[in-house]
Amino acid sequence: MEINRMLGTTAAAEGVGGSKPRTASNGRPRPDPAVSEKAVRRRFDAEYKARIIREVDQLTEPGQVGAFLRREGLYSSHLSLWRRQPDETALAGLGPKRRGRKPAQPPKSRPAPPRALTADERQQVLDVIHSEPFADQAPAETYAKLLDQGTYLCSIRTMYRILEDNHEVRERRNQLRHPAYATPRLVATAPNQVWTWDITKLLGPAKWTYYYLYVILDIYSRYVVGWMLAHRESQHLAERLIRETLVKEGINRNQLMIHSDREPTMRSQAVAQLLANLGVTTSHSRPHVSNDNPYSESQFKTLKYQPDFPDRFVSHDHGLDFCRSFFRWYNEEHCHWGIGLLPPAIVHSGQTSAAIEARAAVLAHAHAQHPERFVQGLPRPFTPPAEVWINPPENSPQIRTLQLPHDSNFVPQVSQSH
Repeated sequence: MEINRMLGTTAAAEGVGGSKPRTASNGRPRPDPAVSEKAVRRRFDAEYKARIIREVDQLTEPGQVGAFLRREGLYSSHLSLWRRQPDETALAGLGPKRRGRKPAQPPKSRPAPPRALTADERQQVLDVIHSEPFADQAPAETYAKLLDQGTYLCSIRTMYRILEDNHEVRERRNQLRHPAYATPRLVATAPNQVWTWDITKLLGPAKWTYYYLYVILDIYSRYVVGWMLAHRESQHLAERLIRETLVKEGINRNQLMIHSDREPTMRSQAVAQLLANLGVTTSHSRPHVSNDNPYSESQFKTLKYQPDFPDRFVSHDHGLDFCRSFFRWYNEEHCHWGIGLLPPAIVHSGQTSAAIEARAAVLAHAHAQHPERFVQGLPRPFTPPAEVWINPPENSPQIRTLQLPHDSNFVPQVSQSH
């Protein structure tokens, strides 16, 4: 078996390494001895394909074609493909085909069907539709009334086609068209820069009874800066909660932005007037886009997925006792995944560096005792992200985050995308 023929004429002539072929004593090209690390796809030029087809056509005995193909390292599908290729251009038809997507071809003009209306007939239909009796009628009405008058011009669908060609098909009713709402893009690099707030319902003691939980959350520290449990949803209660929370946190003018949904309470006049007077910028989610307010939604899920969360609250005092206990745990003890497994109170009060240094000392001590157990070197504690976004720009680098485990045997890792 000849190895150079197994590689194909083109590969043998050009050499695997791509260098210029050398000529042996018998006049045939000598292949390059260099072998590339990456496998090279076999390529066959037009002359090689034409020669193979000619030689196969000369074989008449049974088994000769199979032996010839095995010697050349080919398959019968090669012969079938090469024979199907157009032969009008001779060798050019057997040349290598360009791979990839074909260039876009201009749309072909559709010939007019022989049964189509002439230009004069189309203009006659348009003039009838524009005439006084039919100007304000739908094509179906026009079609039916013309039949009652003993006139047939065209079908209803053809009337619509003629109107569409003349840009006269549109919605005539004065319907409300919703504006295109801009995507809210908010970023916080420190506490008390961006707050988000929302209201959720808690089931009361009887059917169709609820208690309304108002929660204001700082997105950078995940700290619940204010909350209220009320018997009703009211703009005046929301206004009082926001005003007292701003005073407790010592917010200055033009320091804070508050983001919320587009519910009536969030967009009420009382709340808007208060925030405008205090120099607080407002932001709202887009309609029917739930992930524009992700931090409040996630906090509500943490609340309602607690093991001791009751099916119903038997009284308002029962709800107050549960919320006091929960928010104390959430702010002071809960190790939050989104802020480096730190409690929100630590991040909100500016004690992040001290907490990280203390954890780093513990990890360094563990590494010094058993360095062989840390195959990636000295471990480092998780840290909160430098920026927290609501709808970050698409071209911005992803913030360093924690990968939430999918099973109980998962070892948390830190991912950093650039």
